[in-house]
Amino acid sequence: MGKTKTSTKVQDCVLDVDSVGDIQVEKGPLRPFLVTEPPKNLKSIRTMTSSKERLVVIALAVIASVVRLWNLSDPNSVVFDEVHFGKFAAKYIKGIFFTDVHPPLAKMLFAGIGSLAGFTGDFEFKDIGLAFPASTPYFAMRFFSAFLGLATVLLMYFTLRASGIRIWIAFVASLMFALENSFVTISRYILLDAPLIFFIAAAAYSYKKYEIHPSESFNSYKALLATGLSLGLAVSSKWVGLFTIAWVGALSLFKLWFDIGDLKKPVQSTLRHTVVKATLLLAAPAALYLFFFYIHFQTLIYNSDGAGFFSSAFRSTLIGNNIPSNIPYDVGVGSSVSIRHTGTMGGYLHSHKHIYETGSKQQQVTLYSHLDANNDWVIELYDQPEVIPETFEGLKDGTKIRLRHRLTDRRLHSHDHKPPVSESSDWQKEVSAYGADNFTGDANDDWVIEIDHEASAPGEAQEYVKALDTKFRLRHAMTGCRLFSHEVKLPKWGFEQQEVTCASSGVPSLTLWYVEHNSNPLLPEDAAKISYQTPTFLEKFIESHQRMWHINKNLKEHHVYQSDPATWPLLLRGISYWSQDHKQIYLLGNAVVWWSVTAFIGVFVLVIVAELLAWQLGKSILQDKHVLNFHIQTFQYLLGWGLHYAPSFLMGRQLFLHHYLPAYYFGILAFAHALEIIVSYVFKNKKTVGYGVVITFLAAATAFFYVYKPLIYGLPWTRDVCYKSQKLGSNWDYGCNGFFEKLEDYDNYVTEVSTQAVAPSKTAVADADADPTNDPLEGPPPEHVKYEANDIDQILNDDKPKRFVDENGVELSEEEFRAVLEQGGKIQSVEKQVIQDN
Repeated sequence: MGKTKTSTKVQDCVLDVDSVGDIQVEKGPLRPFLVTEPPKNLKSIRTMTSSKERLVVIALAVIASVVRLWNLSDPNSVVFDEVHFGKFAAKYIKGIFFTDVHPPLAKMLFAGIGSLAGFTGDFEFKDIGLAFPASTPYFAMRFFSAFLGLATVLLMYFTLRASGIRIWIAFVASLMFALENSFVTISRYILLDAPLIFFIAAAAYSYKKYEIHPSESFNSYKALLATGLSLGLAVSSKWVGLFTIAWVGALSLFKLWFDIGDLKKPVQSTLRHTVVKATLLLAAPAALYLFFFYIHFQTLIYNSDGAGFFSSAFRSTLIGNNIPSNIPYDVGVGSSVSIRHTGTMGGYLHSHKHIYETGSKQQQVTLYSHLDANNDWVIELYDQPEVIPETFEGLKDGTKIRLRHRLTDRRLHSHDHKPPVSESSDWQKEVSAYGADNFTGDANDDWVIEIDHEASAPGEAQEYVKALDTKFRLRHAMTGCRLFSHEVKLPKWGFEQQEVTCASSGVPSLTLWYVEHNSNPLLPEDAAKISYQTPTFLEKFIESHQRMWHINKNLKEHHVYQSDPATWPLLLRGISYWSQDHKQIYLLGNAVVWWSVTAFIGVFVLVIVAELLAWQLGKSILQDKHVLNFHIQTFQYLLGWGLHYAPSFLMGRQLFLHHYLPAYYFGILAFAHALEIIVSYVFKNKKTVGYGVVITFLAAATAFFYVYKPLIYGLPWTRDVCYKSQKLGSNWDYGCNGFFEKLEDYDNYVTEVSTQAVAPSKTAVADADADPTNDPLEGPPPEHVKYEANDIDQILNDDKPKRFVDENGVELSEEEFRAVLEQGGKIQSVEKQVIQDN
């Protein structure tokens, strides 16, 4: 009797009221059908209406606030990908253009918060471990991230309530999420993950709110609009939001299927509602996405090396660019030109006074993405290479020419040698710059111009070579191969510039070139000029996405903390974020919750298989409303898990554990329904037992959080406890040797946060996908001093590392620096930037 009374008290408690509601199935002329309109009382039982529930939400908010907001100012140095996203925020504030693989919204939000807090962009977040100066409001920027993390906890609660989970179970599940180590970690720093997860959670909540309102009511359309806006915010932060759009789209199609089968719903009503729904769920995200890119382009207005991935037309819109304008339109014999590749990501035909270390060992020819005097070539007639015509002579389709490198007097050349990197390709030959003093060249220097009529502008550019407008190929006269470049990089002896070869086959677009810079002394002063056309917003939008996609799919360089998607559900390893002062921050999930979600997914699949077999044998299934709601909601959330997880297996790029977190969020939502079914069905007659199971699980998750919290907050930990903690996960590779043996040792330790750049080490390495350029020369040039050629030895003989930049802002190697200055005034000066010694 005692147990019965206790169970009755639990059942009568307001916080334990059943939130599933009635599911209506009616008989039709030929078959039963599901009534898709929600019951009238569904909104009241799945939303917060009682004062007791408000107290529960307040308690959840307080606990989550303590967990997510505690001690955000520590560490007071750069953590993990703050290196990139803090730097991007600084660039937004200064308006300096940069290239990133992610859409702009989350980065702009951090910039906005930082700017409101007084950040002027003076701190560049150069390295992990670099101490924040007093002028950098990093706490405010981290607080924004943590606040979104806190709000996501509350969104999970309201999402679970809207999907039919009772108050107590929604509270416990949300509390477990609040204590999930990985989500706590990613929400404490200037990273894109917290905004992304928040917007995804907002979309999930809004759609679940939509489901509890009548389909054509004002509230349902308001919830759909909120869903569309949330989807737009998510996809504007990271392309992962596309998977959330796919999830909402899939749920909408499922609902449409059942709406069509609902014989009580008029077809016109279904059609009308579907059109409005599609508009709100597609047009709203698209409009937001375009809007944020418009703001992005309007904000980043100053040229930098970060724009090097973009076309010259795009870069010509940036303030301070050095893209040629008012270029003489007619290209002819004797013209000094720079020749740009149309394929890959652009770049100029380039040579310098360095030889290949393989093959012919002649002078290197490469593709170089920056403006540089070594990009200049002089056009000569093949049979009269040193004869300059008395009058201007244009270049027709089919003209045979030679190209002489202006700085080194070597001619563009090809022959029967294997290319330096693509040695195994029988269809490619080496291209070099060949010659000697008083040598006018040989037949292997001869190239035939082939104008591509489809790619060239209409008019004269179809017959004669015109700057910018004519797209042409250079066919090697002796062998018939065509000048070609692809994304293969030369080794360090080639300065990792792009390989140029002569190809007898290959993708046609990779053999197309055009003249950008052009000058010819024989042209009259009033000769026709041309400049790049200013691209429209849509053209810039399309090009930026081509570059983002291209860079993203080519992020294949190995990273010390990358992991395979197959290992993520098992939590085999994490990511080191920061390591300093005998403390460490390491991204690690709460193993109790993480492994339970993974196990539940497997169990649910087995349950579905068993139920299908039972149904085939004629047995009744899904007869209880709690069981039916459990199946519907779990299926929907696990569909979200799958749509966010499965695409990872199709990506050839480097991936990390944090890429699993959006999928994992849906996994936790699904697992919460497992806790609900334990109470509402498995132990429906012994609710105290069911709640005992749930509370035990919460206690275990809380214990894990407490034990491993030093890795979240960067707290003191002892070496012995650290080693014991790794017994649970043998591949959890946080370094225990860095911790002191006793906690008392921290009291005697004077913290030494570096005020200089700290090189990323194996214990804390920035995620490479955050900043594909990784280019320290982005932004305005540093303060510099000028040197003349006779200062070469003085500059090079000290032992500090340096970076050399020419007067156009183009980075040079030490060898290129020496070669340029030795050209006798071809470039009058260079910049020397000394980097602090790591």
